[in-house]
Amino acid sequence: MKLRKVLLGLSLFIASATFAQQEEKEILFTVDGNPYYTGEFVRVYNKNLDLVKDDSQKDLNNYLDLFIGYKLKVNKANSIGLQNDKKYQSELKSYRTQLSKSYLTDTKVTKELVEEAYERSKKEIEASHILFTVAENAAPADTLKAYKKAIEVRNKALAGKDFGELAKRYSQDPSAKDNEGNLGYFSVFRMVYPFENGAYNTPKGEVSQPIRSRFGYHLIKVNDVRKNRGEITVAHIMILKPRKSTEEKEAKAKQKIDEIYQKLKQGEEFESLAKLFSEDKSSAPTGGKLSKFKSGELSSIVFENNAFALNKSGEYSKPFQSEYGWHIIKLIEKHSAKPFIDLKAEFENKIKKDDRSKLIAASMNEKLKKRYPAKKNAKVYTRVLKSLNNKVYENSWGLPEDLESYDVTLFVINGEKELTAKSFLQYVGSHQRSAAQLKPIAKYAEALAERYLEEQRSIYYNDNLEREFPEFGIVMGEYRDGLLLFDLMEKEIWEKAKTDTIGLEKFYTDNVAKYQWKQRIDAEVYSSTDEKMIKKTRKYLKRGKDAAYIKEQLNMADQVNVIEKAGVFETENKALPKLKKYKEGVSSVIKGDKYYYVVKTNKVLPAGNKTLEECKGRVINDYQQYLESTWVDSLKKEFSIKVNQNVFNKVKKQLNQ
Repeated sequence: MKLRKVLLGLSLFIASATFAQQEEKEILFTVDGNPYYTGEFVRVYNKNLDLVKDDSQKDLNNYLDLFIGYKLKVNKANSIGLQNDKKYQSELKSYRTQLSKSYLTDTKVTKELVEEAYERSKKEIEASHILFTVAENAAPADTLKAYKKAIEVRNKALAGKDFGELAKRYSQDPSAKDNEGNLGYFSVFRMVYPFENGAYNTPKGEVSQPIRSRFGYHLIKVNDVRKNRGEITVAHIMILKPRKSTEEKEAKAKQKIDEIYQKLKQGEEFESLAKLFSEDKSSAPTGGKLSKFKSGELSSIVFENNAFALNKSGEYSKPFQSEYGWHIIKLIEKHSAKPFIDLKAEFENKIKKDDRSKLIAASMNEKLKKRYPAKKNAKVYTRVLKSLNNKVYENSWGLPEDLESYDVTLFVINGEKELTAKSFLQYVGSHQRSAAQLKPIAKYAEALAERYLEEQRSIYYNDNLEREFPEFGIVMGEYRDGLLLFDLMEKEIWEKAKTDTIGLEKFYTDNVAKYQWKQRIDAEVYSSTDEKMIKKTRKYLKRGKDAAYIKEQLNMADQVNVIEKAGVFETENKALPKLKKYKEGVSSVIKGDKYYYVVKTNKVLPAGNKTLEECKGRVINDYQQYLESTWVDSLKKEFSIKVNQNVFNKVKKQLNQ
């Protein structure tokens, strides 16, 4: 796979596809009648000019030859059907899907939402709410009923009634009975987007208008607004609240946490005490450490407030009681709010997953609707309406028995893409519930038709990205041709170079002069920063001692005085110290810049031919290049190439100015 990436990089370096009309200026050359234009050649040459290290490739004549060679390979790949390979098509499709993502969204709206989220992330809001549940696709009458109830309760709040008491009485959020609707502090992305909007757009101390979310209508009262406290990492020691609480059990729990606190004050380690005594089984094994959190992420406001009240790393709190038991918290680290650049990618990802994504989709759909108008065949549409009945509201409607007779054009998008009534009816069949609240049938069908057209416009837009965005087409062309070239080279060159042993051996024999050893020595090289140590090493070598013996005598457990490197070295190898003469035996002490050396030469090996095995990797690489060059020559004979010399002369004049 690594090799494939390298080749694709080369393909981008050499050539690219041309989709932009403005690039198709004049035909520079043809391959079997297929035209290649000056615009592409000039663009690619200029793009890669600074990347070319070989000056010969900057020469326009040589570059044209290289460019033609590349196009010949692509033509060859297509002529033998490599573009039809399923693996190739799958990989190309996968790449296109990835590349197209940024084109299939409204970047302007996304940018605005990211910036909005960042500004909101600087604040934390404490709010209470009252929920009036109503299904997302409820009938208009049910929706209106819930809305009117919300207005009625809001008026009570505005008249001075306690919001918490109103929440306990009217809210259909089950938790309101205990928390009086108070949600604590939260920041961006913690609530569904419509609720978040309502909270951030309501002034402190005021009650919002009814806010519609997928859960129903909310009345939101903003109790407080404060600066975001960032994130925090803490550890805690916990004594659980007794299950069947009695005064005696509560007192024992309090006594235990106080004893642990006293041990902390006496200097015992927090982590050790947490492991021994904390009853939070998930964090005790790690010394009580909890995952990093921010306001509103834990189910205990008391715990959060005590955690954020700590200021210095290592500081720990006094024992305090939460809804779940007794705690002592130790501050590990406070994490300040991140800058926009660090949050941008994270926020973009979150936006794709919450209700904000609907705004992006709606904006994109509106743009596509204007760009690609749809025409409806009124006569066919009337027939479609007659085929629908009230069973769609029960999700039990079935397709007409004569479905094939509906295989006629119902819509035309952008005067080009035809959509049949059959296709639309099949869409209705699989989406019956999506507009079930809309009556009569005509209104129901109209809503589904709009959604159907939205999907089809999106598909049409995606299918035509190359035409809409020339730069997208260019990159796709580069990748497409690069993949083809990889498969072709693997088939025609690389595998052959590896498996054609006879051809490889002949190539090696014909070019053996390129694969030569210089003079070498089989030697042991000893080095040290201490001249005395290297002199002792030389004495041991003279007495016939080996490396193991020498290192045992001169090196100590906590200090290495001598290092040895053994092997076969070319005499020009930089790892070897400079010797006046290479001969068998022990050299004199040689002084280098930072080290002293002594060399024991076991054998002097004369210059000569490398065996094929000794240089096989290099020979295979050279053989591949040889095969490729001869192969390109054969392609020039296989395909008809016609260069428009007059046009090329104009290109040279343009580029040499």
